Amino acid sequence: MSRKPSDRRKLPHQFQLLKRASKWPVWADLITRLGVAFLLIGVVVLVHWIDRDGLIDHHDGHISFLDVVYFTMISVTTTGFGDIAPISNRSRLIEAVIVTPIRIAVLFIFVGTAYNFVIKRTWEKWRMARIQSKLTNHIVVLGYGVSGGEAVQELIKRGTDPSCIVVIDQSPGRINAAEAAGCNVLEGDASNDDTLVDVRINEAQSVLVSAGRDDTSILIVLTVRHLAPRVPISVVIRAQDNELLARQAGANNVINPVSFTGLLLAGSAQGAHVADYMADLASIGGRVQLRERPVEIGEIGRGLDQLSSGGRGLRVYRAGKPYGFWEPEVQRLEAGDQIVEVVRCEDSEASVPGS
Repeated sequence: MSRKPSDRRKLPHQFQLLKRASKWPVWADLITRLGVAFLLIGVVVLVHWIDRDGLIDHHDGHISFLDVVYFTMISVTTTGFGDIAPISNRSRLIEAVIVTPIRIAVLFIFVGTAYNFVIKRTWEKWRMARIQSKLTNHIVVLGYGVSGGEAVQELIKRGTDPSCIVVIDQSPGRINAAEAAGCNVLEGDASNDDTLVDVRINEAQSVLVSAGRDDTSILIVLTVRHLAPRVPISVVIRAQDNELLARQAGANNVINPVSFTGLLLAGSAQGAHVADYMADLASIGGRVQLRERPVEIGEIGRGLDQLSSGGRGLRVYRAGKPYGFWEPEVQRLEAGDQIVEVVRCEDSEASVPGS
């Protein structure tokens, strides 16, 4: 699955901007605005035509339909040449009570349209480009299917700001769903170097890969690892035979949903509450939660059972090697250790009767 050097040559490409959620299509918004404006102008034309006897044309003294349309346009646009003017009291009242509010409404529609489609969109494009150019310590989700979508929702529930999450997918429907969740999105091929460069993949905090197919996911992992050698990568792999390939491609964590389901089933066979507790550990919605974090300065020299967080320490990773809570190495924590602990979810506990 490796690429030839020629496939990775650096060619100029058009920089793709991130997007935010848009509840109303651009074309629909524009057509609606213009439709309302012309409808209001049509109402003014009709009113002027019905009351044409109250108008005077200083040019030939005759008011035709073309004169009414002309007078309406110069009246609505506040041009006012004075060649056609209202002379009766009724016509002047109509201009004051009916035409003037419509004139203001039409001006607001056109000014608002110009602001929204020119000024606002130019500003938004510039703002998003600045945000994108400064992306750092963000989470990149490559693939917003079932697994990717659940991962994003869980991250948000755990307190991750959606604006710190970037989703890449080729499906417009999935992109819209990610936008609705508040994430930054980019519609494109996650296995393409340029697409990943556009989201500053080398500055990411972590990368989550869930492409739906093992071969595609492994190709994406290869691409990400090529561009971001030090960024942690987690990938969903469905076939057990492909787990080793995913690790060889550069994935730090390989999650097999089929295997995890098997673990839950096996756990349920051993006891009624084992599977329930395992699912509880994996979700922020449970009463307890598994958490990995670096050792704190105040914990150095203590044992794994003396964590300042009040959690129950389960494992310590030291120089890439795991040590269980029963091993002597965890009786004295060292700088650089990574701790895996079980902590309480107080918010979830508060909603459980009798907790």
